[in-house]
Order: sequence, then C-alpha cells, then structure tokens
Amino acid sequence: MLQQRKNISTILGAIRNMGLDGFMLALLSAIGLAYLWPYPGTAQSPLHLSTVSMYGVSVVFFFYGLKLHPGKLRTGIGNWKLHMMVHLSTFVLFPLIALALHPLFHRLGEDTMWTGVFFLAVLPSTVSSSVVMVSIAQGNIPAAIFNASISSLLGVFLTPIWMGLVLGSTNAHFDLWPVVGKLAFQVLLPVALGVVLNRRWGRWAEKNRDRIKLLDQSSILLIVYTSFCASFGERLFSGLGLAELLLLGLGMMSLFWFVYLLLLGLTNLLGFNREDKIATLFCGSKKSLVQGAVMAKVLFAGPQAGLMLLPIMIYHALQLIMASALAQRMAQKHRLNI
Repeated sequence: MLQQRKNISTILGAIRNMGLDGFMLALLSAIGLAYLWPYPGTAQSPLHLSTVSMYGVSVVFFFYGLKLHPGKLRTGIGNWKLHMMVHLSTFVLFPLIALALHPLFHRLGEDTMWTGVFFLAVLPSTVSSSVVMVSIAQGNIPAAIFNASISSLLGVFLTPIWMGLVLGSTNAHFDLWPVVGKLAFQVLLPVALGVVLNRRWGRWAEKNRDRIKLLDQSSILLIVYTSFCASFGERLFSGLGLAELLLLGLGMMSLFWFVYLLLLGLTNLLGFNREDKIATLFCGSKKSLVQGAVMAKVLFAGPQAGLMLLPIMIYHALQLIMASALAQRMAQKHRLNI
C-alpha cells in the first residue's frame, strides 16, 4: 500500500514537472464532456451557458486589470533590449511565420485550420508559466514578470488588430466592427475598470489571489466547454482525423523550436547575459491559452470558436512539456557550472 502511494506520488510529481497540472487536465475533461454531452452548451439549451460564459470573459479581464499594479510595471521598464526582443517575437515574428505558412495551408485546403494557427500566432505570452519556468532555470525573474504582464496587456489590443488586418480583408466570416464593439465592452472596459480600482482594491486582490485564480479558471473552463459544445454540435471536427491531429501537433512542436532556437541565436549575438537570455527564451516563445480562450469567445461567433482553440491547446500542452524540460536542464547546468 505504501509502495502504491509512492508510485502515485511519483507519477503526479512527474506530471507537475511537465506542467500538466490539474487545470490542464480539467480543460481536457471539459472538452471530453463537450464531446459526450454538447447540448447544455449550445444556443438551443435553456441553461444559456453560452451567455453566462460571455460574462465570464469580462470577469477574467476585470480581475486581470485589478491585479495589474502600474507602479510595479514602471520599475521594470529599464531593460529595453530584452523587452523589445520578447515583444517583437510574440507580436511580430510569430504572426509573420504564420503568414508565410498560409500558401501551404491553402494548397492543402486547410484555410480554417490556418486561421486557428494564425490566431495562436497573434496571442500574447503566458504570465504564470513563463515566470515559473524562468524561476526554475534561475533566470531574470523581475524581467519575466514585467514582460509577461506587459504582453498580456498588449494582447488585449494587438491580437484583435492583427486578426482584423489579416482576416478582415480575406475572410468573409470575420466582421471587424461588431468585434470591435464586443471587444470594447467585454475586454477593454473591464480591464480599464480593474486598473482604476487597483489603488483601492489591489491589496485585496493580492491577498485573495488564489480565490481569484479559481474564479478565473472556472470561467475559462466554462468558456472552453461552451466553445467546444458548439463546435461538436455543428460537427466541425468530423473531417479531422488522428493523422491531421498528429500533423498539427508536429507543426506546433516545430513552431516552438524554430522560435526558441532563433531567439537563442539572437540573444547570443546581442551578448545577453545568462539571466536575461533565459527570460527572453521563455517569455518570447510561449503563448497564452487563457487569453486565447477568452479572446476566441469575443472574436469568433458561433461554433467556430472551438475549432480556433485547437492549435493553441496543442501548442500550450507541448510548450509546457518542452519548456519544463529545458528549464530543469538549464538549472542543472547552472548548478554544475557547465
């Protein structure tokens, strides 16, 4: 019995080390539930879960603004070379790679899947996991916190701008102006309100960080569930087989390594020290599933949102596994002075 507990603890520890925490498993469970029982999350359901999830978007961004302390951001602004590298990678390099891949997807008749890949490419970096990986690798933690926070804030504006510029002119199903209105009321207004209230309620938000995180994650789970309910209900995944999923996974892995190795070369070329290099590598190569889930609900109408989330969900799982292995290897080399 004791040995079984040790084995279970070892397995759970390995899962945590890979970054596949309870929230990631809950997300996969939400998708599984949407596949088995999509009706409650569809527009025809009397529960109106899709409408509730819309309010969930505003809740997530309100608390993001409430936790965003302007003073802390000002203190980290000095290392401009690192900041430029991270944000150019996140909001310029990734989208340009996706745009370069569009002819290939078009020839294969996978324009819808390319839209999901492009959506992934214009998302901001993660906050918590980027900071955790930089911490494990013993990199520049203040720079990681600054860049991850700024990236999320920039994503509120740059993600819909990129989507509007590219898809507004090429995709008849993407109507920009209704999206702008939804963005203003569901995203920008809650963020602004949260930032304004930070001075008064910021300490309360910091003290109740775990409870707010639980509320955020619950909102994300509902958003993901309703998005995939609509997609499964409309059979949008019916033409997607195991081979296509494996190819998409291979493509997402290749995208991560291409960006990571390019950043590694550039940071070496620019003479970054070890700590700054680590912060750049992890903050500049990761993408936020949380912001992807809430943005998809705003940017894509109807059942399309679930399909758009597929690339970022695969990329998110792979980036956690690969970044975790890299961070632990960096920490080990640092301890051994290699």
